[in-house]
Amino acid sequence: MSATASRAAAAVLAVAIFLFDLLSPLEGAVAVLYVLVILLAARTGHRRDILVAAAVAFALTLSAYGVSHGFEHAGAATLRAIVSLAAIGIATMLALQNQAATGRLVAQAQLLDLSHDMIFVRDATGVIIFWNNAAQEIYGWSFEEAIGRVADELLQTRYPDDRAAIESTLFETGRWDGTLEQSTRSGARLVVESRWALRRDALGRPIGVLETHTDVTERRAAYAALVRSERRYRRMFDASRIGVVQEDWNGVGAALAALPLAEGQTLEAYLVAHPEFMAEARGLTPIVDVNPAFLSMVGAGSASEFIETVDDVLSERDDTFARALAAFARGESFYEGETEIVHIDGRRVPVIFAITFPKPDDPDSNALVFVVDITERKEAQEAVLAAQAELAHAARVATLGELTASIAHEVNQPLMAVVTNGEAAMRWMRREPPDLVEVEASITRLVAEGRRASEIVKRVRAFLRKAPEQRDELDIADLVAEAVQLVERELARAGVTPGIAVAPGLPAVIGDRIQLQQVLVNLMVNAAQAMADHPGERRLSIEAALASADMITITVADTGPGIAADHLERLFDPFFTTKEQGMGMGLAICRTTAEAHGGALSVESRPGGGATFRLSLPAPPAGASA
Repeated sequence: MSATASRAAAAVLAVAIFLFDLLSPLEGAVAVLYVLVILLAARTGHRRDILVAAAVAFALTLSAYGVSHGFEHAGAATLRAIVSLAAIGIATMLALQNQAATGRLVAQAQLLDLSHDMIFVRDATGVIIFWNNAAQEIYGWSFEEAIGRVADELLQTRYPDDRAAIESTLFETGRWDGTLEQSTRSGARLVVESRWALRRDALGRPIGVLETHTDVTERRAAYAALVRSERRYRRMFDASRIGVVQEDWNGVGAALAALPLAEGQTLEAYLVAHPEFMAEARGLTPIVDVNPAFLSMVGAGSASEFIETVDDVLSERDDTFARALAAFARGESFYEGETEIVHIDGRRVPVIFAITFPKPDDPDSNALVFVVDITERKEAQEAVLAAQAELAHAARVATLGELTASIAHEVNQPLMAVVTNGEAAMRWMRREPPDLVEVEASITRLVAEGRRASEIVKRVRAFLRKAPEQRDELDIADLVAEAVQLVERELARAGVTPGIAVAPGLPAVIGDRIQLQQVLVNLMVNAAQAMADHPGERRLSIEAALASADMITITVADTGPGIAADHLERLFDPFFTTKEQGMGMGLAICRTTAEAHGGALSVESRPGGGATFRLSLPAPPAGASA
């Protein structure tokens, strides 16, 4: 019954008793029946309802007595009224005490809601009045479904002994422990360790039983699974093709805890200031066990051949152990990285590793390190990088092939000027007398034009050269200007008007000058070719600005016919091209180059509205250098 229904029932009963007491010719203590009103009010579980019911019962009793007998009358009626009032008072007191006791019991039981054991509270008749979260999760019945049900019936409990004998022991000693069988909502049978505690009120009367159950079925299954797991782990340890190393971090953990760190000093700062500690720490980390895969990796027949501590395995150039120590000191659960281990013949073997640290409260102080030999991957990466470099070089050669006429024109102009100024100087020298001022001016112009031709040749040779990647600080304005100079003649031949807008004060970027120039040159040549036969305006905009605090964007936008929608998705795919003689690698290389520099290359276009390419490059933080 809900609290509202209980209040309504109590009110109706109170009115009925009052009318019966007032109108009935019986001379008994009818008002004693108000005790039932108190009991109904107590079912709401609210102290206020009990007090209100008691006050109403007192008032109705006195009112009925006053109307029927008058307050000046003394005799049997007065005695019956006093008995009724006493009964109401006693019932109120007992209801309040019972409610307080029950409230304390429920409050205490609610603290058990955090337990992983199934815990419930039942009253003396076996009806469940509290059901914790673990009971809901494991048994399957919700709090609302379990409350009010008889525990033995709900759980289909099977007892090891006679139920009455168990109850007798409980009432005699206040406790009972044993093993029971119970059912879940799904019908699964559980074997549980059960502990009962009897709760009594201030008068010593039983008011409830707290039952705690631990599912030992799963525990037994878990133990059996643990045994199987240990065997399976051993098989995996021995049969795995990944190297596994078991290390004891107890000593190094104690050494870290004993470090005399200054106030506010981090472990990383201490290790930098005291490099000698690293050698000590490596020697304090003994290797407990290694699997055959790791032995093969280092060329050893058994761990006893040479392995004693981590210091015997790690290369002297390793810098990951310090970072692993810092991660361990911070309480992290694992650390991963890339380093080199020492082969038994002295070779360095590149590996990637992941180390799982023991938990602070774990009595097992061993850490597991999983090691993968990446020698073949390194060799493959170097081969891929070499192939990419060859491909990029080929693309640059192809680009310069397309720019041959422009380059010839660029070089021919200063060479013609050299010839012209040389002939002029000769003429001024043959005059009588020679005009040395004019000779000097001609020779000065000749030298300037020669240097101009030399710069053009140097730019082309630098763009064409095949050399290892070199990262330097690059000024964005210079990078854009040099790229435009390389394609200036091509733009002029296509009738394209370039426009350059570089925001002032842009930070330098870290990158390979030739590779980034190749990206810009490729984008500008593509734009010029797209606009070569375009009937409308032919304008190329090259803009550079800060897109965010740590990213610079160089935009190359043309006013050509744009890119077809079905081509946009494949534009950066290798070997995709819309040119009859194209390789289809230019834009693919451009995107790869951008991503290798930590940036990105994207395109936007709509047919007839031109194309816009955006090259994004990260701006290094203040103080960073190449």
